[in-house]
Amino acid sequence: MTADAAEPVVRLAVEGGRATITLDRPHRGNAIDLGLARELMQTLHTCENDGAVRAIELRGAGRLFCAGGDLAAIQGQGDQAPAYVRSILGYLHEAISAIARIPAPVVARVHGAAAGAGLALAACCDLVVAAGSSRFLMAYSKVGLTPDGSSTWVLPRLIGVRRTLELALTNRELSAAEALDWGLINEVVADADLDGRLERLMVDLAAGPTKAFGETKQLLRASLGESLETQMVREMQALTTALAGPEAREGLAAFLEKRAPDFRV
Repeated sequence: MTADAAEPVVRLAVEGGRATITLDRPHRGNAIDLGLARELMQTLHTCENDGAVRAIELRGAGRLFCAGGDLAAIQGQGDQAPAYVRSILGYLHEAISAIARIPAPVVARVHGAAAGAGLALAACCDLVVAAGSSRFLMAYSKVGLTPDGSSTWVLPRLIGVRRTLELALTNRELSAAEALDWGLINEVVADADLDGRLERLMVDLAAGPTKAFGETKQLLRASLGESLETQMVREMQALTTALAGPEAREGLAAFLEKRAPDFRV
């Protein structure tokens, strides 16, 4: 619980190796204020330090995923708005760094809208599954602001600089189908099927080799900044380390014995 909120605004539930993180400011469209940013960072740190967490779902309560920054809260700070936003971004950016570090796959469940920093938050997750009626937009320049939340790093890597510029400069709103076509998200499902699809996906991910997932995440995130030769060395190191570990021993044994692997052993 935060000092500026009567109740927690980020909820965490863990069951069967699956963690569900819910942004819980539905009356404000789960807009990110100081309290939500701080609690999100703290919640992700909790998941990062909990060896029982094998897959993480990030979702929003109410009618949409996340409306972005809480502009009313920011404007209400008056001349202190820049310092207030620095504090928010300190927590939010650390939360995003935690998503990148956590070995467990992090899946964004998007419904309604993912706007501004909400779009960035979804985009920095490992996988994004969206309802058919959802929509995606940056919306910063509409209010005279510039992007944050890793937008200018993650979006060009997902959809290219040209398309990122289009979103940023024109405030174009993407439908779920367009976001899928652009490579911004992984999957679109009917609104009524969203929870069922997330349940199946999270069960599958939680049953997977968490350490191998984590190493794969790190390899892919590092690849764009490495030469071919350096990246191949990183691959060799990661693979040979994995071969000496329990996940690979179980996976190889299960394959040869023609049975399903149990990576929790």
